[in-house]
Amino acid sequence: MEGLIQQLIQDGYLKTPLIIEAFRKINREDFLPEDLKNEADINAPLPIGFGQTISQPLTVAFMLELLEPKPGEKILDIGSGSGWQIALLSYCVGEKGKVFGVERVAELAEFGEKNAEKYGFVKKGIAKFIIGDGSKGLKNEAPFDKIIAAASAKEIPEAWKKQVKIGGRIVAPVNESIWLLVKKSDLPAGRQGNEFEEKEFPGFVFVPLI
Repeated sequence: MEGLIQQLIQDGYLKTPLIIEAFRKINREDFLPEDLKNEADINAPLPIGFGQTISQPLTVAFMLELLEPKPGEKILDIGSGSGWQIALLSYCVGEKGKVFGVERVAELAEFGEKNAEKYGFVKKGIAKFIIGDGSKGLKNEAPFDKIIAAASAKEIPEAWKKQVKIGGRIVAPVNESIWLLVKKSDLPAGRQGNEFEEKEFPGFVFVPLI
């Protein structure tokens, strides 16, 4: 995996020391089915069952760099899947932070939780896995500092826009682009939507958000 990490640094996908450290400490192999563990260092998405994949390392690096996770933050991860991204985020937010993962497939939520617990993140109360509809966000735990999604929607759900703090960031795929939204303000009561600064990064492929 070190060779792949070095390549991602060299190609400019991994830049932030904390995220690089997370990639080194959290082994992708621990989040793969037994028959695919020897492919952990391949820079490609890999199947984890139920029509879902563990994301390509390049894509995860790119999205985490856009998200800018920091110690002590509260982050929502939509489509937690294998648990790899939640574990990376949990490492970044540390013991004073919190990462909530929403996954609609119960078996995958269980798989992800079991994988993340190899690093003690669940027991320490840093990571929490929830079975549910990620498109609705997680109203009871809002507002969040950051929201990240691993599945592609046709548009960014309004629920996510409402549940992120002012100054907070949403990183999510829409169709075949990754979008970064930075919340600038809330609109006055009675008006729809929120005010965001938006940036598009095209050329990616994701499983659909269901």
